[in-house]
Amino acid sequence: MENKLPLFIVTGASGSGKSYVIKELRRIMPEFDIFDPDHLTDFIGHDWEKMRNIWLRVARNIAQSGRMTILCGTMMPWDIEKCADFPFFKHVYYLNLHCDEETREKRLRERNWSEEEIQTHKDFAKRLLEIADEVYDPPMPTIDTTETNVTEVAVTIKEWVLRYALTV
Repeated sequence: MENKLPLFIVTGASGSGKSYVIKELRRIMPEFDIFDPDHLTDFIGHDWEKMRNIWLRVARNIAQSGRMTILCGTMMPWDIEKCADFPFFKHVYYLNLHCDEETREKRLRERNWSEEEIQTHKDFAKRLLEIADEVYDPPMPTIDTTETNVTEVAVTIKEWVLRYALTV
């Protein structure tokens, strides 16, 4: 029987720093494969179900080579559990990146987001904090990226990943 590996998902509402931390994570965690799932939107559009299934298939193939994957993108457990390749992972762990509303608003305005989109992600960020202990197993930790530099954020993510990766 094949030895299953865990999958790690760094989630959070838009503007929390998921894409920004990837370069630093790759630098300090070369033994992991780290991806920004949004990079597929140029090719498949915003078909989020298809995107999740593609990324879990990629992560499954990487796991079959004995390596672990970190996906840095907004993904929810009830959506991931529906993916065809979900059963091939030992466990899926989630960590939330979060920032205060003013910082999120500034970051999203720099991307020319509408007021409605910004408010939607402010509300979503609050919701992630509310459900972190209820919906996630183990409870989902949160890193506040408001004033924390990217190196510190990446080091904290690395410590979190290694806590579970080393139990394999």
